[in-house]
Amino acid sequence: MGRAAEMLGVTPAFLRALGSAKLIEPRRSEGGHRRYSRYQLRLAARARELVDQGTALEAACRIIILEDQLAEALRINTELQQARAAQRSAGEPEPPR
Repeated sequence: MGRAAEMLGVTPAFLRALGSAKLIEPRRSEGGHRRYSRYQLRLAARARELVDQGTALEAACRIIILEDQLAEALRINTELQQARAAQRSAGEPEPPR
């Protein structure tokens, strides 16, 4: 945890607060040390940006969760549009709506 906090320029307490807010849940090593993925570190860095701008921690976590959900929805939408376009170009009938 100390290394992750150092990399992000935050305190270990900040990372623990993100865990309490359920934004990130690090894995634990056999020795009980928290291990953060690159994705979790990106979320923590985004949380720091928002908090530095004056956003409350809980609100920052909610914003990040919503941003993540939106990105996933957009990705799924793009995939569905590409699949539909492929069906049209192959001459397959479109499924009923």
